[in-house]
Amino acid sequence: MPQGGSSQSHMQSLSMIGTQSMRSLYSSHSTRTTKSSKFEKFRRPILENALVTDLQNGSWITGMYSIFLSLFTISTSVFDIYTLVMAEPGSSHYGYYVISYDFVYAGNIHVRNCLITFALFSALGGMCLLVTSTILMIALRKELEQRIRPWLWCMLLFTGWRVFALVFASLVNDLVFGYHQAMLWLWLIFIVLNAYGWLVVYSLYMELCDLTRLEDLAKLKVYPIC
Repeated sequence: MPQGGSSQSHMQSLSMIGTQSMRSLYSSHSTRTTKSSKFEKFRRPILENALVTDLQNGSWITGMYSIFLSLFTISTSVFDIYTLVMAEPGSSHYGYYVISYDFVYAGNIHVRNCLITFALFSALGGMCLLVTSTILMIALRKELEQRIRPWLWCMLLFTGWRVFALVFASLVNDLVFGYHQAMLWLWLIFIVLNAYGWLVVYSLYMELCDLTRLEDLAKLKVYPIC
Protein backbone atom coordinates (compact mmCIF):
# COMPACT_ATOMS: atom_id res chain seq x y z
CA MET A 1 0.00 0.00 0.00
CA PRO A 2 2.72 2.59 0.74
CA GLN A 3 4.31 1.80 -2.57
CA GLY A 4 1.01 2.34 -4.38
CA GLY A 5 0.52 5.67 -2.61
CA SER A 6 4.02 6.85 -3.47
CA SER A 7 3.53 5.77 -7.08
CA GLN A 8 0.26 7.67 -7.27
CA SER A 9 1.79 10.82 -5.77
CA HIS A 10 4.70 10.47 -8.18
CA MET A 11 2.31 10.30 -11.14
CA GLN A 12 0.43 13.36 -9.84
CA SER A 13 3.67 15.33 -9.56
CA LEU A 14 4.64 14.33 -13.10
CA SER A 15 1.21 15.37 -14.30
CA MET A 16 1.56 18.74 -12.57
CA ILE A 17 5.02 19.23 -14.09
CA GLY A 18 3.69 18.29 -17.52
CA THR A 19 0.77 20.68 -17.15
CA GLN A 20 3.07 23.51 -16.06
CA SER A 21 5.42 22.77 -18.96
CA MET A 22 2.55 22.84 -21.42
CA ARG A 23 1.30 26.10 -19.93
CA SER A 24 4.75 27.69 -20.11
CA LEU A 25 5.20 26.40 -23.67
CA TYR A 26 1.81 27.76 -24.69
CA SER A 27 2.54 31.05 -22.95
CA SER A 28 5.91 31.46 -24.68
CA HIS A 29 4.39 30.46 -28.03
CA SER A 30 1.54 32.95 -27.63
CA THR A 31 4.03 35.65 -26.61
CA ARG A 32 6.15 34.97 -29.70
CA THR A 33 3.01 34.95 -31.84
CA THR A 34 1.89 38.29 -30.41
CA LYS A 35 5.32 39.82 -30.92
CA SER A 36 5.49 38.41 -34.43
CA SER A 37 2.05 39.78 -35.31
CA LYS A 38 3.00 43.20 -33.95
CA PHE A 39 6.25 43.10 -35.92
CA GLU A 40 4.47 42.09 -39.12
CA LYS A 41 1.93 44.85 -38.55
CA PHE A 42 4.79 47.32 -38.17
CA ARG A 43 6.37 46.08 -41.39
CA ARG A 44 3.24 46.61 -43.44
CA PRO A 45 3.32 49.34 -46.12
CA ILE A 46 2.39 52.71 -44.66
CA LEU A 47 0.66 53.95 -47.81
CA GLU A 48 -1.49 52.00 -50.24
CA ASN A 49 -1.08 54.46 -53.10
CA ALA A 50 0.60 57.76 -53.95
CA LEU A 51 -2.24 60.26 -54.19
CA VAL A 52 -3.49 59.95 -57.79
CA THR A 53 -1.22 57.07 -58.83
CA ASP A 54 0.10 53.78 -57.51
CA LEU A 55 3.21 53.27 -55.41
CA GLN A 56 5.40 52.20 -58.32
CA ASN A 57 4.71 55.29 -60.41
CA GLY A 58 4.89 57.43 -57.29
CA SER A 59 8.33 56.01 -56.54
CA TRP A 60 9.46 56.80 -60.08
CA ILE A 61 8.28 60.38 -59.65
CA THR A 62 10.02 60.56 -56.28
CA GLY A 63 13.25 59.28 -57.81
CA MET A 64 13.21 61.94 -60.54
CA TYR A 65 12.32 64.58 -57.98
CA SER A 66 15.21 63.55 -55.72
CA ILE A 67 17.63 63.86 -58.66
CA PHE A 68 16.36 67.40 -59.25
CA LEU A 69 16.60 68.16 -55.53
CA SER A 70 20.18 66.91 -55.35
CA LEU A 71 21.24 69.11 -58.28
CA PHE A 72 19.40 72.08 -56.79
CA THR A 73 21.08 71.53 -53.42
CA ILE A 74 24.55 71.25 -54.94
CA SER A 75 24.13 74.42 -57.02
CA THR A 76 22.67 76.54 -54.21
CA SER A 77 25.25 75.28 -51.70
CA VAL A 78 28.12 76.15 -54.05
CA PHE A 79 26.53 79.56 -54.59
CA ASP A 80 26.23 80.12 -50.84
CA ILE A 81 29.88 79.20 -50.27
CA TYR A 82 30.96 81.48 -53.11
CA THR A 83 29.00 84.48 -51.84
CA LEU A 84 30.15 83.96 -48.24
CA VAL A 85 33.77 83.87 -49.37
CA MET A 86 33.39 86.88 -51.65
CA ALA A 87 31.61 88.94 -48.98
CA GLU A 88 34.12 88.21 -46.24
CA PRO A 89 34.46 91.24 -43.94
CA GLY A 90 37.56 93.28 -44.72
CA SER A 91 37.92 91.98 -48.27
CA SER A 92 37.89 94.34 -51.25
CA HIS A 93 36.97 93.53 -54.84
CA TYR A 94 37.23 95.52 -58.02
CA GLY A 95 35.41 95.26 -61.29
CA TYR A 96 31.84 94.74 -62.40
CA TYR A 97 29.60 92.34 -60.48
CA VAL A 98 26.30 90.92 -61.68
CA ILE A 99 24.82 90.66 -58.17
CA SER A 100 25.10 92.65 -54.99
CA TYR A 101 26.40 90.93 -51.87
CA ASP A 102 24.30 92.96 -49.45
CA PHE A 103 22.14 89.91 -48.65
CA VAL A 104 25.14 87.83 -47.53
CA TYR A 105 25.75 87.43 -43.81
CA ALA A 106 28.79 89.46 -42.72
CA GLY A 107 28.53 89.45 -38.93
CA ASN A 108 30.12 87.15 -36.39
CA ILE A 109 32.95 85.10 -37.87
CA HIS A 110 31.88 81.92 -36.06
CA VAL A 111 28.33 82.18 -37.39
CA ARG A 112 29.72 82.82 -40.85
CA ASN A 113 31.94 79.75 -40.61
CA CYS A 114 28.91 77.72 -39.52
CA LEU A 115 27.01 78.88 -42.60
CA ILE A 116 29.92 77.81 -44.80
CA THR A 117 30.02 74.44 -43.02
CA PHE A 118 26.29 73.93 -43.49
CA ALA A 119 26.59 74.76 -47.18
CA LEU A 120 29.58 72.44 -47.61
CA PHE A 121 27.89 69.47 -45.96
CA SER A 122 24.67 70.21 -47.84
CA ALA A 123 26.62 70.00 -51.09
CA LEU A 124 28.12 66.68 -50.02
CA GLY A 125 24.67 65.46 -49.02
CA GLY A 126 23.34 66.50 -52.41
CA MET A 127 26.07 64.45 -54.10
CA CYS A 128 25.20 61.41 -52.00
CA LEU A 129 21.53 61.91 -52.79
CA LEU A 130 22.32 62.12 -56.50
CA VAL A 131 24.19 58.81 -56.40
CA THR A 132 21.56 57.00 -54.34
CA SER A 133 18.76 58.44 -56.50
CA THR A 134 20.43 56.99 -59.58
CA ILE A 135 20.68 53.63 -57.80
CA LEU A 136 17.02 53.98 -56.83
CA MET A 137 15.91 54.46 -60.43
CA ILE A 138 17.82 51.33 -61.47
CA ALA A 139 16.39 49.39 -58.52
CA LEU A 140 12.84 50.45 -59.41
CA ARG A 141 13.31 49.35 -63.00
CA LYS A 142 14.59 45.92 -61.96
CA GLU A 143 12.47 45.68 -58.78
CA LEU A 144 15.48 45.09 -56.53
CA GLU A 145 14.30 46.04 -53.06
CA GLN A 146 17.74 45.70 -51.46
CA ARG A 147 19.10 48.53 -53.60
CA ILE A 148 16.34 50.84 -52.40
CA ARG A 149 17.76 50.88 -48.87
CA PRO A 150 20.65 53.32 -49.57
CA TRP A 151 18.21 55.92 -50.87
CA LEU A 152 15.92 55.47 -47.87
CA TRP A 153 18.76 56.09 -45.44
CA CYS A 154 20.25 58.92 -47.49
CA MET A 155 16.96 60.77 -47.93
CA LEU A 156 16.13 60.37 -44.24
CA LEU A 157 19.49 61.77 -43.10
CA PHE A 158 19.53 64.44 -45.81
CA THR A 159 16.07 65.73 -44.86
CA GLY A 160 16.95 65.82 -41.17
CA TRP A 161 20.15 67.72 -41.93
CA ARG A 162 18.33 70.22 -44.12
CA VAL A 163 15.74 70.87 -41.41
CA PHE A 164 18.53 71.72 -38.97
CA ALA A 165 20.38 73.84 -41.54
CA LEU A 166 17.19 75.67 -42.54
CA VAL A 167 16.36 76.59 -38.95
CA PHE A 168 19.88 77.90 -38.35
CA ALA A 169 20.03 79.87 -41.61
CA SER A 170 16.60 81.40 -41.02
CA LEU A 171 17.66 82.59 -37.57
CA VAL A 172 20.96 84.22 -38.55
CA ASN A 173 20.16 85.54 -42.03
CA ASP A 174 18.13 88.66 -42.67
CA LEU A 175 14.79 87.55 -44.13
CA VAL A 176 14.20 91.01 -45.56
CA PHE A 177 16.10 89.94 -48.67
CA GLY A 178 14.25 88.00 -51.33
CA TYR A 179 16.91 85.28 -51.68
CA HIS A 180 16.59 84.18 -48.06
CA GLN A 181 12.80 84.32 -48.24
CA ALA A 182 12.82 82.18 -51.38
CA MET A 183 15.18 79.63 -49.80
CA LEU A 184 12.99 79.44 -46.70
CA TRP A 185 9.75 78.77 -48.57
CA LEU A 186 11.34 76.46 -51.13
CA TRP A 187 12.96 74.28 -48.49
CA LEU A 188 9.78 74.14 -46.45
CA ILE A 189 8.06 72.74 -49.55
CA PHE A 190 10.98 70.43 -50.27
CA ILE A 191 10.96 69.03 -46.73
CA VAL A 192 7.25 68.18 -46.98
CA LEU A 193 7.79 66.56 -50.39
CA ASN A 194 10.80 64.65 -49.05
CA ALA A 195 8.77 63.23 -46.19
CA TYR A 196 5.90 62.13 -48.41
CA GLY A 197 8.20 60.78 -51.11
CA TRP A 198 10.09 58.79 -48.49
CA LEU A 199 6.83 57.24 -47.29
CA VAL A 200 5.90 56.31 -50.87
CA VAL A 201 9.23 54.64 -51.60
CA TYR A 202 9.28 52.92 -48.21
CA SER A 203 5.80 51.52 -48.79
CA LEU A 204 6.85 50.16 -52.18
CA TYR A 205 9.97 48.71 -50.56
CA MET A 206 7.83 46.84 -48.03
CA GLU A 207 5.59 45.50 -50.79
CA LEU A 208 8.61 44.22 -52.72
CA CYS A 209 9.94 42.58 -49.56
CA ASP A 210 6.60 40.83 -49.06
CA LEU A 211 6.62 39.62 -52.66
CA THR A 212 10.15 38.30 -52.27
CA ARG A 213 9.15 36.50 -49.08
CA LEU A 214 6.18 34.89 -50.83
CA GLU A 215 8.38 33.81 -53.73
CA ASP A 216 10.83 32.22 -51.30
CA LEU A 217 8.00 30.34 -49.60
CA ALA A 218 6.72 29.15 -52.97
CA LYS A 219 10.20 27.88 -53.86
CA LEU A 220 10.39 25.99 -50.58
CA LYS A 221 7.08 24.31 -51.33
CA VAL A 222 8.14 23.37 -54.84
CA TYR A 223 11.60 22.21 -53.74
CA PRO A 224 11.17 20.89 -50.20
CA ILE A 225 14.25 20.57 -48.05
CA CYS A 226 15.00 16.91 -47.35
